[in-house]
Amino acid sequence: MTLNQTFSLADVAPHNTSESLWCIIDSRVYDLTDFFESHPGGEFVLLQVGGKDATTDFYSLHRQAVLEKYGSLCIGAVENEEAQVIRPHPGDLSIVPYAEPAWLTPQFESPYYNESHRRLQKAMRVFTDTWVTPEAQEKEISGERISLGLIQRMADANILGMRVGPGPHLHGRSILNGVLCGEDVDYFHDLIVSQELVRATARGFWDGNMVGMTISLTAVLQHASPDLKEEVQRDCLSGKKTICLAVSEAFAGSDVANIRTAAEKTRDGQFYVVNGTKKWITNGTWCDYFVTAVNTGNGLSVLLIHRSEGLATKAIKTSYSPAAGTAFVTFDDVKVPVRNLLGEEGKGLKVILSNFNHERWMVTCAGVRMSRIVVEECMKWSNQRLVFGKRLAEQPVIRAKLAKMISLVEAMQAWLEHTTFQMTRMSHASQNEHLAGPIGLLKMYCSRCAHEIAELAVHVFGGRSLTQTGMGSVIEMFHRTTEFDAILGGSEDIIGDMAVRKAMKRFPKSML
Repeated sequence: MTLNQTFSLADVAPHNTSESLWCIIDSRVYDLTDFFESHPGGEFVLLQVGGKDATTDFYSLHRQAVLEKYGSLCIGAVENEEAQVIRPHPGDLSIVPYAEPAWLTPQFESPYYNESHRRLQKAMRVFTDTWVTPEAQEKEISGERISLGLIQRMADANILGMRVGPGPHLHGRSILNGVLCGEDVDYFHDLIVSQELVRATARGFWDGNMVGMTISLTAVLQHASPDLKEEVQRDCLSGKKTICLAVSEAFAGSDVANIRTAAEKTRDGQFYVVNGTKKWITNGTWCDYFVTAVNTGNGLSVLLIHRSEGLATKAIKTSYSPAAGTAFVTFDDVKVPVRNLLGEEGKGLKVILSNFNHERWMVTCAGVRMSRIVVEECMKWSNQRLVFGKRLAEQPVIRAKLAKMISLVEAMQAWLEHTTFQMTRMSHASQNEHLAGPIGLLKMYCSRCAHEIAELAVHVFGGRSLTQTGMGSVIEMFHRTTEFDAILGGSEDIIGDMAVRKAMKRFPKSML
């Protein structure tokens, strides 16, 4: 892009044919001659704006990102005119109302966040904009797994360790080249990392971006023997190996006590031999380690199984991108050393349930931020889309939909931050006792809110919300995939019932 050369409106006007086609967008002159035949909207659209100021027409069909993509077509600027459109840079906060949580807007304050949280947010925004979003958009379409290069970048910055939450595994580590010390990490830092990464707006790639590690490594850190924990932690946080959670089966989803995958000890007591299948395993197509729920005959147990002879995986097609690595896993006489038992034999349900809290909370963090991104998209669209000679935002029915969406996302964020604060004040054991129910209800509420926001967003965007490219692509993706959060980590009906049953157990034993 060059702005050294300037043109008058009269200079631009004659360039209105297929042999020489120029137009003006936000005071900048673009030569579209070589782009004429390859324009996705057809030649007729460009001929309509040839030699003219196409700013209004362009922004009624496109976002600023399109101009950035085709910046090489810019040949200069209109003399005596200044650009009016804000061009974002990596790390910038959005200036669209309600596009950022209140703690990131200058007119509001929050008791939950300090300067370390703000430093981390800024660094994570730059990291995501620079490295994650471009790859996420590419891999969401191609369906390929996350690159080893991006995994290594996250490992070097200790973002991988941050994904698992605060704890001793982060002690002595520098986060994002000195932005934060590992010892200082709390659950609000964890929340920030989740919410910034999801801004890449690629739902399949979001799960493909090491979510398997996020929901499984915690079980190893909490329940493995010291030697095993050190080995697996080193492998996974360095980016050398990947890990996933293998609980669900065709026979057992939320009812984990009904697991049929069996593990029998060998006669010498040195190994378990595992047979069975697992289904819908996120990242399973490429992972090295599987934190696996098995039936040991005396109850449910959890084994850490390394990819080895007898373990096979194949991809499962779902309604989101194969970049998530969703797998069907089979175990055919897989030998697992007894040292790979997590927790106690026959008491694996405790391991699995304690692991669910962070998973459900993490899913909620991402879902709330994605809902806010959808609100931002709708605010932008309603402000620039012209219908019947007016902006959409001038229609009362559209403003009513926006009001509903904003109120839902602000309520979700407030409840999420309240719950996160309680997590910062409780040990892991206390969280298991006191927060399993509240986190379950929070996830259930947020998945219901996201469903309503998705529906309202479709109404605001109209036909564009049905296409996977262009202005409505984020809305289409959100509407198609929002139900994932209602299921992953435990379906909302099951966890809602669990929360109420836990509450009833604490009910006073008297009539009130």
